[in-house]
Amino acid sequence: MILASASPRRRELLGSICAEFRVEPSEIEEALEGPDWAGAAARLALAKARAVAARSSTGIVLGADTVVVIDGLALGKPAGPEEARDMLRRLRGREHEVITGVAVVDAGTGRSASTAVVSRVRMADYPDARVDAYVATGEPLDKAGAYAIQGAGGELVAGVVGSYSNVVGLPLAATARLLAEFGAPVSPADAE
Repeated sequence: MILASASPRRRELLGSICAEFRVEPSEIEEALEGPDWAGAAARLALAKARAVAARSSTGIVLGADTVVVIDGLALGKPAGPEEARDMLRRLRGREHEVITGVAVVDAGTGRSASTAVVSRVRMADYPDARVDAYVATGEPLDKAGAYAIQGAGGELVAGVVGSYSNVVGLPLAATARLLAEFGAPVSPADAE
């Protein structure tokens, strides 16, 4: 089992359903093209998994990619503090989608499958001072949409409809199902 991601959040989530795996980031360009953001996330997850599978002769490779979408626009990772502030102000008091594409590739046979999971997140109506304080922590700088629901950014979230683990970066139930289809030893996801 190989996780094609350097994300510590994905590593932790995968560890909750899979006892043994190694981490091997894909290191491919992460470009998404809309307007079908769910399809784009699934395609990028598959590209990541295929890139790692091409370097391995055996193993089941898991790739994932998460995007935050509001008003039809995808918000990736902010380029810096000012872009993070802009994203958080745009999200404030509104609902958006968090989409994670998940893909599995059998490195030995090339067989693959992918899916995308969509959750809806409503942000609180936080003041600019809260945005500035959160951005100053540095946490939002490597997160799609400029917030980490599992970290201090969780205080900015008013509610989630759908998979919480999806918002963190890896929808556990969908991932467990895909991995099981490929014969990977996984535990059922206790929490979504």
